[in-house]
Amino acid sequence: MRLMQNTNIPFVGIRYWAYALSAILILAGVVGILVNGLTWSIDFTSGVAATVNLKAVDAKVAPLKIDELRTVLKSNGFPEAEIQRVGDFDKANFMIKIKSKSSTSDVSSETKGKILDIIQANFPEYVAGKDISRDVIAEIYEVGPKVGGELRAAAGLAVLVSLLLMIIYIWFRFELTFGLMAILALFHDVFIIVGIFSITGKEITVQIIAALLTIVGYSINDTIVIFDRIREDLKTYRKDPVAEVFNRAINRTMSRTLITAGTTLFTALALFFFGGSVLHDFAFAMCLGIFFGTYSSIFVASNLVIDLSQATHKEKSTIQHLTKRK
Repeated sequence: MRLMQNTNIPFVGIRYWAYALSAILILAGVVGILVNGLTWSIDFTSGVAATVNLKAVDAKVAPLKIDELRTVLKSNGFPEAEIQRVGDFDKANFMIKIKSKSSTSDVSSETKGKILDIIQANFPEYVAGKDISRDVIAEIYEVGPKVGGELRAAAGLAVLVSLLLMIIYIWFRFELTFGLMAILALFHDVFIIVGIFSITGKEITVQIIAALLTIVGYSINDTIVIFDRIREDLKTYRKDPVAEVFNRAINRTMSRTLITAGTTLFTALALFFFGGSVLHDFAFAMCLGIFFGTYSSIFVASNLVIDLSQATHKEKSTIQHLTKRK
């Protein structure tokens, strides 16, 4: 199956418009981060995580819905509580994560007492016949600010190491200029998404870090497909201008790019609209990543290779390296 056959879209010719759009998005992200900062979840700051068992002893009582629990906690002073179902569905176990606003050592016991009071007052049918302090709260633990800071540093290091290894891989497979520009395009994607999360006030959670790493892998794969086509076309059309070869290669991969991006985006959109509130932000990050990853592969990475090669007068040596006989 092929889409958009024999296209001749001037991707290289309009690259400066793409650069301007990217600059605006990056600048907006910088302003958002400077003004709003980043909203980290309790995994990266500090807070309390509790697992509560809200399976009613009376089998006639309908299972508690997660949205009901979220609404009650929100109206009782925990608007930022993260709630997700854990374990078997029929056990009705919920994980509740709440950011702590206090640095005292008794924050976990204080929050535990508040959660118990809220549940007992609003869901009496789900705690009837149970020892409220032993059977309802299955587990509770506190994430301290030191641990949260270490997790933030580890998450940042994971992203940086993955980018560094990709530079080395593309350096050996193609050429250093290609590797540097591919990683610059990845920074472009990640920074724009983080900026959008800052502007919208969405939390950076462990799931979002996982989404960012997934986006990095998706985007670099798309970029490498285009780089492969450029290398092959440089061998085939040795006498053609470099910009023309690059533009032809990008157009020849458009069908594959659109099919891959489209099918992946449909899956992410399904998670966004039907995956529930727990997956909402993760799916949102994935949708943004697919869009900007595809955009940067087409408009940013390859065009930056052309501009850097021309600026450093290494265009000829780069082409010779890519087209040499092996």
